[in-house]
Amino acid sequence: MSKKRTRPAVASKAVSLERAGRLYRLLRFLETGAKSRAAILQKLRIDIRTFYRDLELLRHCEISVELAKRKYTLEDDVEEATSRLPLPDPGLSLGDAVILAKGRTQVHLKLKRLLSAIMA
Repeated sequence: MSKKRTRPAVASKAVSLERAGRLYRLLRFLETGAKSRAAILQKLRIDIRTFYRDLELLRHCEISVELAKRKYTLEDDVEEATSRLPLPDPGLSLGDAVILAKGRTQVHLKLKRLLSAIMA
């Protein structure tokens, strides 16, 4: 009997506050239309290596940034794409997380499941 394959959830990567802000600014910049690599590097004040690392992280988060005719475009809706960006570690304690998990939304349930796994 073969197992049915399901798509794994996107694993979050730890990011710094600076990188999270830069990724957000990159998506907002690409929202206005296709941009050359040079324009992106200048706008974000980053080097080429940082740019490619950021692109890799966006792809890891299932955010589609495509290259066509030497210009980068955001293929996703910007609001949906920004909702998939990783969040810097807020430095919460376990007690803080328990308080935040008190609710009925999908986000609360996600946090409750995580806490259950930790405290099992």
